[in-house]
Amino acid sequence: MTETVYTGDLVTTFSAAAGGVFLLPDRRENMKQTIGFIGAGVTGTALAAKLWQRGYQVVAVSSRSLGSARRLASHVRDCTVCNGPQQVADLASVVFITTPDDIISDIAAGIRWRPGQVAVHCSGVHSIDILEAATRSGAHTCCLHPLQTFAGIEEAINTVSGSTFAIEGDDFGLAMAREMAQALDGNVILLKAGDKVKYHIAAVTLSNYLVALMKTSADLWQSFGIPQEEAVKAMLPLLKGTVGNIERVGIPGCLTGPIARGDVETVRKHVTALEKEHTNSLDIYRVMGLKTLEIALAKGRISLETAEEIRNLLNKPGEAPASDYEYVYNEFDLEYAAGYLSASPDKSR
Repeated sequence: MTETVYTGDLVTTFSAAAGGVFLLPDRRENMKQTIGFIGAGVTGTALAAKLWQRGYQVVAVSSRSLGSARRLASHVRDCTVCNGPQQVADLASVVFITTPDDIISDIAAGIRWRPGQVAVHCSGVHSIDILEAATRSGAHTCCLHPLQTFAGIEEAINTVSGSTFAIEGDDFGLAMAREMAQALDGNVILLKAGDKVKYHIAAVTLSNYLVALMKTSADLWQSFGIPQEEAVKAMLPLLKGTVGNIERVGIPGCLTGPIARGDVETVRKHVTALEKEHTNSLDIYRVMGLKTLEIALAKGRISLETAEEIRNLLNKPGEAPASDYEYVYNEFDLEYAAGYLSASPDKSR
C-alpha cells in the first residue's frame, strides 16, 4: 500500500512495499517553478507551448536565432526573449537546454548555476553526464526525451502530448521529469545512462529508416513509370494497415507476406529481379529479409527446411549458409526451441 501526503513543496510518499519513505516534488509546486528554454527549435518550442498550456510558467527563452526565440515566446504568455543562456538561467529555476546535441555540454558548462536549480536536456542519445557542470554547482539534472517525430513546429505542438517520454536524472530531477511527462499525458520509461545509445538506435531505426524504406520502395515504382509522389500516396494505406496490424495483433503474429508464408519461389524472383536492375536496393532487401525470416520462424508457420531455403537465397554469394536449427536455439530459450523443433515438419533432418 502507498500513501501520499502533500507537505509544502514536496510529496512525502510512504510505501509499505518499499519499506521506506521518499520525497517527490508536488506537481502543484512544479507548476509554480519558472521554466526557461535555451534553444528554440522544434522540440523546445513544442515542449514550451504544451507545458505552458498545462499550467507551467515559461518565463524565458534564448536562441542563436532571434526569430526562433520570438516564435517560441509567441506560443506562451509573459515570456522574456533573452540575450543569452545566462540570462535564461538567471530568470528560471528549471532550465531546458534544447540545442543541438553536440553543444549541450558546452552550454551547460558556460552557465553559472545556482544550487537547487534544475538543468534539463532532451537528447535521446546522451545521458545526464553532459550536464556535469550543473551538478558540480549544486543543481539537479534530468533528461526528458519525447519519443516522437517532429517535422514542423505546429505538428510537434499537436503531437507531443501523449508521446512516450524517456527520462533519466537524479532523484529530484527524475521526479520532476516524470511529473512533466504525466502532465503531457505521456507514457514514461526510465532509462539508465548505459541504455541511452541503444534506445536511440531503436528510435532512429524505426522512424528515420522507415522513411528510407518508403523512398526505396518508391524508387522501384518509378522504374515502371509512377512518380514518387503517386507511389507514396498509393503505398500509404499499406503502411497504415501494417502499423494497425502491429498494434492489434502484435509481433510475430502480425507478419504477412511471402516469407511469412514460406513462398520460396517468390523470394527467388525478387532477388533475381533486384540483381538484374536494382542492385542498389538488393542489400536492403537481403538484410530486411533475413530479419523478417527470424520473425516468420517465431510465428511458427514455416518449416525449418523452407526457412533454410529462403535464408540461402537472401545470403550474399559466397556467404556460408546458416543453419536455422542453430538460429532457433540461439534466438529462443531451450524449452521453446526444443518444442519448436520437435513439431517442425522436417524434424527428421
